[in-house]
Amino acid sequence: MRPRPDPAGAGQESVWAYPRPAIAEPSPARIQIEHHGRIIADTRASIRTLETSHPPSYYIPVDAIAPGVLRRAQGSSFCEWKGAATYWDVLLDGIVLPAVGWSYASPTAGFMMLRDHVAFYAGPFDRCSVNGETVVPQPGGFYGGWITSALAGPFKGVPGSRGW
Repeated sequence: MRPRPDPAGAGQESVWAYPRPAIAEPSPARIQIEHHGRIIADTRASIRTLETSHPPSYYIPVDAIAPGVLRRAQGSSFCEWKGAATYWDVLLDGIVLPAVGWSYASPTAGFMMLRDHVAFYAGPFDRCSVNGETVVPQPGGFYGGWITSALAGPFKGVPGSRGW
């Protein structure tokens, strides 16, 4: 059952206006990830993926990620639109954040721009931001969207949303 979309306020995007199937588009927003006082990533050249009911996931160019923090993680998954995903650990000052990033080495034709980019779950980090605003992680253990005040929901991942 499709839920009733929240009304979008001035300057907001409704995630219910996002397309299905998903799309990818360049984003000029400043995307930052911070942990333990260090900048893990900082870019204005990300790619965001948009899908009905989901907040955007931001894919960061590999060259905008601090050198030496990524290590290939165990496991993989498959997206019906993007293809086979590879997971990444983040290593920082002796701390391992397991499988907190994912990428597509050989994305499908419609998502080729995601090659050489990595997306990250916001929850494990001290701070992830879009244009300076600290994000709220998308609910649920699998989804990796970043929620800001510029979005109107409700967002997939809350209890009862599996069929959305």
